Amino acid sequence: MNSSSDVLIIGGGAMGLATAIELTRQGAKVTVLSRNFQEAALHAAAGMLAPQAEGLEPGPMLDLCLRSRDLYADWTHQLTELTGLEAGYWPCGILAPAFADSPPRYTGDVEWCDRTTIHQHQPDLSPEIVGGWWFPQDAQVNNQQLAQVLLQAARQLGVTLEEGVGVTGVETQDNRVHQVQTTVGPWQAQTYILATGSWSQDLLPIPVTPRKGQLFAVQTHGQPLTKVLFGPGTYIVPRQNGRIVVGATSEDVGFAAYNTPGGIQSLLAKAIRLYPPLADHPLEGCWWGFRPATPDESPILGHSPYDNLILATGHYRNGILLTPVTARLISDLIVTGQADPCLADFSWQRFASSFPSTERLALAH
Repeated sequence: MNSSSDVLIIGGGAMGLATAIELTRQGAKVTVLSRNFQEAALHAAAGMLAPQAEGLEPGPMLDLCLRSRDLYADWTHQLTELTGLEAGYWPCGILAPAFADSPPRYTGDVEWCDRTTIHQHQPDLSPEIVGGWWFPQDAQVNNQQLAQVLLQAARQLGVTLEEGVGVTGVETQDNRVHQVQTTVGPWQAQTYILATGSWSQDLLPIPVTPRKGQLFAVQTHGQPLTKVLFGPGTYIVPRQNGRIVVGATSEDVGFAAYNTPGGIQSLLAKAIRLYPPLADHPLEGCWWGFRPATPDESPILGHSPYDNLILATGHYRNGILLTPVTARLISDLIVTGQADPCLADFSWQRFASSFPSTERLALAH
């Protein structure tokens, strides 16, 4: 029996590690169980921090995303000070170019660039581009660097990281989680956090399902792109080392763990139409990941039906963006016992019919 932690976090992706770091800084003793760190959506993302370019409707989700984006500079700076590693945060802004046949994408007070202005912002765009929108406050982070920074920060702070440990069941008694069953035996803690992303339904019958995204990358010399391009059906994300990441499809195909010619072809066609020089750079590779989607495309955060189980899952397209605010909200909830008012908008209760009343939630892998 393992029972040495105040908090047991199930899931070792961005949410799990960032929350573990925040809790440890506030004095908690934290263990993270990770079945496979490399499976986390963090590794497959492009790293856009794009609440405005995504065109989110005004409301709680946009407010949460803007709040998290505003935390990013200080949050990544603190991680770098702790670890000595760069997270690749780059407040480069995002351009959303438009073709003549592009449907309207944004409403409200957004900055429109005419044909001349947008081509000045970013040379070598397609001559078909007639204008576009400029979001100077949106940004990006290098997801691969961020993954290593979070892992190193957790280790340096003394978080217990149990890699290769799968949780196979959750046992409850008297409306509380009594223990979790794992591939190495039962595990107990005072408080549990479910942060398993697309795999959340393995543990609780909550409506979080995988949405597959395929991506590819090319390598350039120099830095021909200096801003993220968010075009129709694709986005192009330049790194500061000359790498360019292009994504992403959105496929409701379960855990189909492979690239497809059709998926990559679709991305290539859309990306090259948007930025033609992309066609001439060496293709570095292609990969895929699984976004944790909910029916309303918003996360499930905060209290669960069980008194000592906290939920931090279902972040869909905005997982990396929402990492710092999720870590802060969940850690404050646990340490102070007080829920930030915004958590009410992301409660499990909007999906309450998905939670059966049961003494044991069994899992099947």
